[in-house]
Amino acid sequence: MKKVLIVDDEEEIGELLKKKLEQNKYEAITASGGQEALDICKTNKPDLVLLDIAMPGMDGYETCEKLKQDKATRDIPVLFLTAKDLNPQAAIERYQSLGASGYLSKPSTIKELLDKIEEIIGRA
Repeated sequence: MKKVLIVDDEEEIGELLKKKLEQNKYEAITASGGQEALDICKTNKPDLVLLDIAMPGMDGYETCEKLKQDKATRDIPVLFLTAKDLNPQAAIERYQSLGASGYLSKPSTIKELLDKIEEIIGRA
């Protein structure tokens, strides 16, 4: 079973995504911030990190940068999931420069999310 780490400082969003992913045969773990996500990635090695950008403390960009700098976690794909009103071209350039696999805006449909996850890591 493919394992997805959901990193979002809004607990309700994390729990909703966890429930939807589990219904679609993914193992889902949640973290509420960047440092917690880094710790989980080192111990649990998820197949994918769904990463919110706007979080207090360490934001998603910094979290992604730290994941990609660490030899133990650099190969874990990162998909940004954000409600930030981003300029799409600037967002694409930023996530590509960090080595992330893509981004989706919140709200997206669960189907859009599942399709993107499948595109990155395959079926559950």
